Amino acid sequence: MRHGKKVNHLGRTDAHRKAMLSNMASSLILNKRITTTLAKAKALRTYVEPLMTKAKTDTTHNRRTVFSYLQNKDSVSELFREIATKIATRNGGYTRIIKTGNRMGDNAEMCFIELVDYNATYTAGKAEVKKAKATRRRGGSTTKAKKAETATEAPATEAPAAESAE
Repeated sequence: MRHGKKVNHLGRTDAHRKAMLSNMASSLILNKRITTTLAKAKALRTYVEPLMTKAKTDTTHNRRTVFSYLQNKDSVSELFREIATKIATRNGGYTRIIKTGNRMGDNAEMCFIELVDYNATYTAGKAEVKKAKATRRRGGSTTKAKKAETATEAPATEAPAAESAE
């Protein structure tokens, strides 16, 4: 029975596993995407996402804590400068795992693990999403505002068409 055994040991000793995950996390932070096996990617996700949550608040204590995991000054500074600003509004789920098929030599299941906000393929179609105001029961003023917006938008769409005809 495997009660309470959440850690995938990946067939390695404790020190080897920690060093491997530290190196993989540093590579992921610096390169934004790495290719690895599915088991290692799942283990890396549980390793790196709490570090990214800590990076949201830039304090000396959080920097030292993250450095104790990563052991790489460049990746720590990259995490706290560039990545933390991009993930500031995200509540979790900073990484994405995309399966790519099996490896030729040993048939291991391979995948990409990447930072969600850095993939241009998925983020290009989406614009900044603004949160809508909470609606109230008495929405008289909001309906008037919506009618006024639609009235002002209609002439704006006709004007460029007239200019292009000339």
